[in-house]
Amino acid sequence: MDKLAAIVGQLTSLIVSLIVLGVAAGVVFGDVPFVGSVLDNALGLVTTLGDAGLVGLLVAGYLFNAAD
Repeated sequence: MDKLAAIVGQLTSLIVSLIVLGVAAGVVFGDVPFVGSVLDNALGLVTTLGDAGLVGLLVAGYLFNAAD
């Protein structure tokens, strides 16, 4: 069970790193073909959570806590 938790943690860390890299590449270089519209998708997620009000705040807090 500990191995599974470690693997999931490493995969989550890798995915978060790739998202950060995609956002940084989108900011620096504009639309990068291999990255897609990561920045637009991230802003859409923030807008959706913001429009949801308290529920969006709770979901954002849960996601932030789950990422650690």
